[in-house]
Amino acid sequence: MLDFVRNKQKSIIIKIAFAIIILSFVIGYAMLSTPGGPAGEDQSAEAAVVNGKAIAYNDFQTTYSNLYQVYQNIYQDQFTPALEKQLKLAEKTLDSLIDQALLQDEAELQQIEISGKELVDAIANIPAFQENGVFSKDRYLQVLAYQRLNSEQFEAMQRSELITSKVREQLQAGITVTDEEIDEEFRNNNEKVNLNYVSLTPASFEKKVKVTNEALATYFAEQQEVFRTPEMVSLQYLQFVPERYIDEVTFDENELDKYHRRHLEQFEILEKIKASHILIKVDEGTDQAVREEKKAFAEKLLEEVKAGKDFAELARVNSDDTASAVKGGNLGYFTRGSMVKPFEQAAFNMKPGDISEVVETTFGYHIIKVEEYTEPGVRSLEESMDEVKTGLRQEKAKQLAFEKAMDAYNINRKTGDLESAATTNELGLKESGLFGRDGYIDGIGSNAEIINAAHLLEENKLAKPVATDNGIILFALKERVASHIPELDEVKDLVTAAYQAMEAVKLAKATAEEMVANLADGGSLAKLAKRERRKSFQLRLSRSKRERLRSINSSRFRNASLSSKSMRRSLLT
Repeated sequence: MLDFVRNKQKSIIIKIAFAIIILSFVIGYAMLSTPGGPAGEDQSAEAAVVNGKAIAYNDFQTTYSNLYQVYQNIYQDQFTPALEKQLKLAEKTLDSLIDQALLQDEAELQQIEISGKELVDAIANIPAFQENGVFSKDRYLQVLAYQRLNSEQFEAMQRSELITSKVREQLQAGITVTDEEIDEEFRNNNEKVNLNYVSLTPASFEKKVKVTNEALATYFAEQQEVFRTPEMVSLQYLQFVPERYIDEVTFDENELDKYHRRHLEQFEILEKIKASHILIKVDEGTDQAVREEKKAFAEKLLEEVKAGKDFAELARVNSDDTASAVKGGNLGYFTRGSMVKPFEQAAFNMKPGDISEVVETTFGYHIIKVEEYTEPGVRSLEESMDEVKTGLRQEKAKQLAFEKAMDAYNINRKTGDLESAATTNELGLKESGLFGRDGYIDGIGSNAEIINAAHLLEENKLAKPVATDNGIILFALKERVASHIPELDEVKDLVTAAYQAMEAVKLAKATAEEMVANLADGGSLAKLAKRERRKSFQLRLSRSKRERLRSINSSRFRNASLSSKSMRRSLLT
């Protein structure tokens, strides 16, 4: 199954198919979740502000990275820096994030929602998730896994995309276009101008900046808060791992029953059927005469099935669904919402052994044979006993680990004596390195609850145990380094780089102003560029592009303001 995944390197068509699935949602995904940047990243940086709501710089970076990866997957070795520049990925990313934010605002204003049925239908109709015209859950999950997504993420992205599509439809419904507007748009797209220019990037002037100890000291004195070191702490801790106590767990029949009743969703039996089909495929746009011929052929096959011919053999010879044809038309088991609506409605209205009439869908004509039907329900305690025991044992082991951690906390919290607690519980005492409020704790990870508690914790005190994915953590403060302004020598490299960047901007601006003055006196741009050892470029610019260069306050950005801080960062990186 999913041969195109196994052979993905062989066909550019396949790569584009994957790209189409994900490219539709890379923007929405960034708007749905805000992943943290690397340690030290300014989480408050803004790429843009739309109607008073910030688009985080991290979202811009994440979305740009996703977009970059999509195009890289499509073009492979042909994806050069020149092509990246030509595609204007950074501009596309910011434009799309702004558009998405505006559309989401409008959706909230109009109280637009997407029903569960609309979501299921939309996903089932995505061709990349179908095998010969029929939705395949296996293909769906495999395609998502290839893109490192789970179904919950993708469905949230799809819901967001459907909402914004509804907004677009509503906005476009009342739009009228006059002849004057058509004429204006034609001129915008067709009037051209040839532009010569020289690019003076500040980075190219950094080597010209003269750095002296006196200048650095003055700059550092003025900007020392920029280089302030935040408060850092380190911990001593004990890790109570539930698996350590799994053999100490006991339970009775009553507890098994309670666990089963508390977790009924884990033992749910979904309504499903096992079916086979014969597909006579009809491509979109096929003329009516050909459609009638194919329908007649499907009806002929149905008569042969009803006359007693072997369904599986007819499917092997005649079905256009090649994936299932080799299995005699067998589609396996599927639940409601897995197939396109006409197919689903026909199949779930049948009984095991029934043969359908000819069913028409967007993919052609189907003959369906239902083989098994599973009613919805919940597996009994007896049927799911092994799973219940495993789940209850793990649950009680976690509870036991937490109880032991709490006992250690209550006994030692006034003295903060972790060594005594370690000895009593036969655990090794662990230590972390220094970390800040946005940092990473050695052996524990980025746990906000522990990080916040650690910075508030007094010396010789224990913090209350915290449950993590790696066990229950009982911890005490090992060391605290207060926030302070470092000595210049400690951060000299950082100060030097910042000073050079600032002075390089001044040099670039001064050079540009000098060149403008020379041009006003009749100088040649090409000669000036040569004198400055710069390349001059030519650009053919449409009228619409000229207008955008004149003012960023164009109609599409009327409700968006760009943050100069984040734009400086994007230029520097």
